[in-house]
Amino acid sequence: MKIHRASDMGFCFGVRRAVDMMKEAAANGTRVTTLGQVVHNPQVVEELEHTGIRVKEDRSAVGVETDTVAITAHGVGETVVRDIEDRGLKVIDTTCQFVSRSQRAARNLAERGFTVIIFGDPTHPEVKGVLGWCRGRGIVIKDESLEDLPDYLPSKIGVISQTTHTPERFAVFVANLMRARIDQITEIRVVNVLCNATTSQQAATRDLTEDVDLMIVVGGHNSANTRHLAELSRANGVETYHVETADELKREWFDGHKDIGVTAGASTPDFSIDAVVERIEEIDAAMSAAV
Repeated sequence: MKIHRASDMGFCFGVRRAVDMMKEAAANGTRVTTLGQVVHNPQVVEELEHTGIRVKEDRSAVGVETDTVAITAHGVGETVVRDIEDRGLKVIDTTCQFVSRSQRAARNLAERGFTVIIFGDPTHPEVKGVLGWCRGRGIVIKDESLEDLPDYLPSKIGVISQTTHTPERFAVFVANLMRARIDQITEIRVVNVLCNATTSQQAATRDLTEDVDLMIVVGGHNSANTRHLAELSRANGVETYHVETADELKREWFDGHKDIGVTAGASTPDFSIDAVVERIEEIDAAMSAAV
């Protein structure tokens, strides 16, 4: 078997920056609690916990055991940082620059009288945070089918996307929205806040599907951008498996395959990718020896 690595995969700038900021604070003796998982990768979260960094999902649960709260790369609502500072706690803000751009876009649209439609997963922390910048004028729509679209829409609509969606899905969403509600909408503004790093990784994965007959996608099962890579690979007709660790790989997956692709989401550390590649090499050696 031949292993092909995607030309762009693994930690993006925003994730690496967030992790480095957390580690630096912990190394300086700061008692840090993150408001949610810094990134959607259990191995990264575990690594940070070993440095003494705690994780709390709700800011009300942050107690006396900390003096600094870290905002994760996914960002938070507009009032959250102020609420934390009002409690006398310091804040480390590691919000991804693309998420910050999305937050500003949501606020600016709302201030100009637009109802902000966010194309994204309503349970995802990034989307929840951006919704908190819409000044009460935000609506989250989960997918292109528009099943959760309200019966009535105001006439002025602003549209943004969860930053990890593919450009193709966002374009389809906007087109479907226009077709479905052209009788209600008099003005629409579409703001592209898609992450360049995520788009680059998606393109690299798409290119890789041309050269492989099996794809292994590495990353947290709760990582949206990693799941999108797996969906993209399958959509291009390649047998695809999404694994979080090398231990999840199964030998039978590789039967009859010669060219194995490996790609990874933006929150996947190098050590996880390397471990998966090493395990594939071990499986290849075992299969060759059995012939």
